[in-house]
Amino acid sequence: MSIDLVGNAGNAIVYVVDDDESMRQAVSTLLRSVGLSVETFASAQEFLAFDMPDMPSCLILDVRLKGQSGLAVQEQIAASQLGLPIVFMTAHGDIAMTVKAMKAGAKDFLAKPFRDQDMLDAVAHALKSDEDRREANRSVADLRRCYESLTPREREVMAFVASGLMNKQIAGELNLSEITVKIHRGQAMRKMGARSLADFVKKAEALGVRLPVDSGPRASRA
Repeated sequence: MSIDLVGNAGNAIVYVVDDDESMRQAVSTLLRSVGLSVETFASAQEFLAFDMPDMPSCLILDVRLKGQSGLAVQEQIAASQLGLPIVFMTAHGDIAMTVKAMKAGAKDFLAKPFRDQDMLDAVAHALKSDEDRREANRSVADLRRCYESLTPREREVMAFVASGLMNKQIAGELNLSEITVKIHRGQAMRKMGARSLADFVKKAEALGVRLPVDSGPRASRA
């Protein structure tokens, strides 16, 4: 299976944390054989102290580490909001441990000894997941920049549109003429790069644009 998931393998990095040096070496050799960059660590502390570059990546993590379990490391990564996909490997895993790891967001769980292809497939899936997450984050960041360019009135109109109100209703809520609302809505849609009204509403929802608690529509306040 090719690992060409993010343009090329050189644009991704895989971290391997295992206190067994021979296992670190074996996994590293396997991944480098398909062109991936690899960083290995003998402990969770070493990994967590590493200054990770901003690029698609994933973590291959042994469940049982000296001094700290892999599941505890998973919890730390989740708390730090790194969003790093994790592939667990273990020689001692059981059903309960697997379920706990998967529920906490692990992408895969491989029992040692594992087939090379299973590891490559798991890494491919994890890297694709991280690239998708990064792309989604970039999209939201772009939307936020567009939203920041809106005037306060355009933001108000956007919120009312997202709540399902028509131009005439929005005009009544804001004490504006309908034509003025149309102008504000049109300018907001242009600045947001919305292709249609439905796309405009979708972008508002992606940003979490909502009416203030003390805002209309009046019918909801009656």
